[in-house]
This record gives sequence, structure tokens and C-alpha cells, in this order.
Amino acid sequence: MSYLTTEKKSSIFSDFGQTATNTGSVEAQIAMLTEKISQISKHLQENKKDFSTHRGLMQMVGKRKRLLTYLSKHNLQQYRSLIERLGLRK
Repeated sequence: MSYLTTEKKSSIFSDFGQTATNTGSVEAQIAMLTEKISQISKHLQENKKDFSTHRGLMQMVGKRKRLLTYLSKHNLQQYRSLIERLGLRK
């Protein structure tokens, strides 16, 4: 399983959190979770019986859902632009 490097993390934070050190913004957290979810999903396609990783994936999906709900309630325009940039909805 490939992990996120510090360069990849800082690029995600600078793209979605306005600066590389703004790791606490909701947009940056959602983008980071989305990247982790995609990597774990690729891992689980190859390792179908890795149930502990599947549980972690479900927890990350739930956390991302809660953060997206928070963002949609507090800033609808930013929510819409974020899901468009990340490609989360069809």
C-alpha cells in the first residue's frame, strides 16, 4: 500500500487549505480523506479479505461524510465547489 508522502500532503493542503500549513481547514481535511480513501480502495480491490483495512475505510468514509455535512450547512457555495473539484458527486 502506498502512503502519502510529505510532498503530496503539503500539495493537497496548499491546494485546498490556501497554505501548506493550514491543515485544520475543513476543505483540506476532506481532500486528504478523499486521497486516503482512493488509495485504500485500490488496496482492497487486490486484497479482498483484508477486513481490518475495510473497517478503517468505512470509518474514513463516515468522517468525510460528517465533514461534508458540516461544510454544506455552514458554507454552501464552498461545499459545491469542493465536491466539483474532488469529483465526489455525479
